This record gives sequence, C-alpha cells and structure tokens, in this order.
Amino acid sequence: MAEKSELKLLGNPASHFVNRVQIGLNLKCVDYEFIDQYLGCKSDLLLKSNPVHKRVPVLLHANEPPVIESLLILEYIDEILPHVHPILPHAPSLRAHNRAWSYFIDTKFFPLFEDLRQSPNKEGQDMAKKQIREVAKLLEQVFVECSDGKAYFGGDNIGYLDIALGCFLGWIKFSETLNNYKVFDETISPRLVEWAKKMRLHEAVRKALPTDDALSKHYTMIQYIKPPRTA
Repeated sequence: MAEKSELKLLGNPASHFVNRVQIGLNLKCVDYEFIDQYLGCKSDLLLKSNPVHKRVPVLLHANEPPVIESLLILEYIDEILPHVHPILPHAPSLRAHNRAWSYFIDTKFFPLFEDLRQSPNKEGQDMAKKQIREVAKLLEQVFVECSDGKAYFGGDNIGYLDIALGCFLGWIKFSETLNNYKVFDETISPRLVEWAKKMRLHEAVRKALPTDDALSKHYTMIQYIKPPRTA
C-alpha cells in the first residue's frame, strides 16, 4: 500500500490529463501530495522528472523512477493498488479494448476541441463542432456496448474508459458555454448525457474536476501562448 509521503503528483489543476490521474487516485482512496506546476515557468523538479516531454502529469512514488503520461499512470496505480476499486477490466481482451478506445479519445476526440479553439472564423468553428458531435455519437455506441445497460463504461463502477473520457467533463462544459453548443445531448447521445450527470456527481470525479475560475484562467493563458489561427 502506498503511503501519502510516497506519492507525489506534479500537475496543474486545469489540465484534464492531471484530472485523469486525480480521479484514479481518488477512486483508490489513497492520499498523495499535489505539487502545483505553473506551465508558463516549468519547475526544475518537472524538468528533471520528465526531461523529454517536459509536461504534466508526473507521478513520483518513493524511490521509483517517475511515471509519466496519464493513461500509463492510471495503469501503474491500478497495479500497485490492485485490491481497491480495480480500474482496468480483468479479461485481457477487454483491457485491450479499453486501451484502444482511450487512445482514440486522446488522439481523435480531445484534439477537436483545440481545432475549435484555434478556428479563425465561424465556418471553421461550425466544422469543428460538427466533428465533435460526430465523435460523440460514436462514443455513445461504445458506451452502449461497454456498459451493458449499466451506469458506466465499466459497468456498475467507474472504470478505465470512464476516467479516460470523464476527465474532460470540465472542459466540455466550458467549451459548450463558450461556443453555444452541446457535445452530448438527448438526440445523438442520450446515454452519455446520463453518464456525464452521474460522473459529475461522483465524489472521486467531483473532487478532481477544475473550478470554472481555474478553467477560465487556463484558457486565457492558452489563448496568449497559442493564439487562434489567422484567417
């Protein structure tokens, strides 16, 4: 069992990848030290712990090598704490299925929100919104397949895919408000609408998702560092 003094998480509260790890740690009911990282001025500890990518999250566990990349950290904490709220399914085929769709979420779904942010005109923004909703419709099908009529991708309990997608719920709500549209709605993804409600109410998720103020400040910083494309 990992003790509080053994686990340290380098992160930024507004990063959904950091939130992903926080949800996992909360589900495991383990205490950890959160070391806030200001992304505009990266700390020596972050640069030392992740010298190649120089980004959060990074999990430090006692004298073990640093663990980087949010999905890998999730698997790591699932292995060191296997008897408390298992995250990955037991069957190898289901594990592979979960990993494949989590990779899809990270590489095909999340980047669309950056496309929306960077679009310089209404035509580009409308196209990005359309693509986001098309992927949401596909994820609805994945949810129906994985959940087997239950509350979560993982069935009765939050699992790997729930965390992989659920970590972005704060930014989804922020994007919807900012851009006046819906990512999940009753017409294309009714099951995901209910899933999102349950996820936001779950204590492990609620404690990890960033505040509106944190999201707004982070968004302002991103707009300054990486401004939208010019038309």
